[in-house]
Amino acid sequence: MARTALLMALGMIAAAPAAAQPEPVVPTAAPEGTPTTRYCLRVDPITGTRIETIQCRTREDWASLEVNVDEEWAQNGVRVINA
Repeated sequence: MARTALLMALGMIAAAPAAAQPEPVVPTAAPEGTPTTRYCLRVDPITGTRIETIQCRTREDWASLEVNVDEEWAQNGVRVINA
């Protein structure tokens, strides 16, 4: 009897719809900042390792590396440091 009740309870839990959670909002462009604001992005791992690295640089520094922060932010943006 207890086993039947347990199976029925588990069946009802499995059949219940999952709670609707809103999709996280991902910004399409990097937030505006001052010239000293640093934008942290995920970068490709160094050869020989699979450990992902994060680098924080100003917009000017990223531009000197030919990286458009606004385009990369949606996929690789981590955080903004206002100094």
